[in-house]
Amino acid sequence: MNVLVVGGAGYIGSHCVRQLIAAGHRPVVLDNLVYGHRRAVPTELPFYAANLGDAETLKTILRKESIEMVMHFAAYCYVGESVTAPLKYYENNVSATLRLLGAMLEVGVKKFVFSSTCATYGSPDHLPMTEDLPQAPINPYGQTKLDVENVLKALATAHGLSFAAFRYFNAAGASEDGAIGEDHNPETHLIPLAIDAAVGKRPNLQIFGTDYPTPDGTCLRDYVHVDDLSRAHIAVFPKLGEPGQRYFYNLGTGKPFSVREIIRAVEKITGRKIPVIESPRRAGDPAALYADSSKVQRELGWKVKFPDAESIIATAWRWHSGHPNGYGDEA
Repeated sequence: MNVLVVGGAGYIGSHCVRQLIAAGHRPVVLDNLVYGHRRAVPTELPFYAANLGDAETLKTILRKESIEMVMHFAAYCYVGESVTAPLKYYENNVSATLRLLGAMLEVGVKKFVFSSTCATYGSPDHLPMTEDLPQAPINPYGQTKLDVENVLKALATAHGLSFAAFRYFNAAGASEDGAIGEDHNPETHLIPLAIDAAVGKRPNLQIFGTDYPTPDGTCLRDYVHVDDLSRAHIAVFPKLGEPGQRYFYNLGTGKPFSVREIIRAVEKITGRKIPVIESPRRAGDPAALYADSSKVQRELGWKVKFPDAESIIATAWRWHSGHPNGYGDEA
């Protein structure tokens, strides 16, 4: 299929573009490059430097490229920033997404794959987290994703839109060949921060909270390799053939790792010691978040290729060691 990948130059979007190519599809990339990297996208692909909310440009692209499906990764996703700058998040994550969906419907494109988040659940009532948990976000970022999920359900009923919404846990790692990887500014994810501390790019790594009710006192999180995550998005394509289909899936391995376990794994893979500073808990950090992914495994036949922290970190280390300045290393 001809697939428009919105946010296809970002971390997850660029990995999904490569998986689309591997699966025999034709991706077309749209990204405004605020957080994405042009060098993350193969040069031979159609690329449009445009904004998600530019409805007229979107309609032109959808028609010109004969788009059959849209995959949407172009969200702002810094939880803390969403608390201090909520209008920025509602404008991009909700309002601009509505303009994208309106353009799709006007042109007649009615297949949609949405990058959602486990943050829609807020603080879960039980673990592991299943898709039928109550959704009660505790920050504007999670709320914007839930708002879009609700819009998608309404459009499925009113206009026959078929969609899948994937609720991510902690996306991590890099492509196996080390060609693309994680390059955020600012960086907030634990694994790249730990690698930076290991190689001396930052003086230390902060652990926020060592007194949680977990085996070693640090938070437990579910890390899922970015390529495994991408393959799930493509596996859902056959289920979107009929009008009005709607699917919600958690994407995680179901096996959580603590902050200290991640640090030890990074030290093992890199062969370097990480200087650590222990700090108080951050407000709003639950002790543990991890998925029950049995639904996506059962319905899509999804299987993870990278089931443990070390295999995920090994791919991240290959990327970071080959690109110490991220995409800025490339001419």
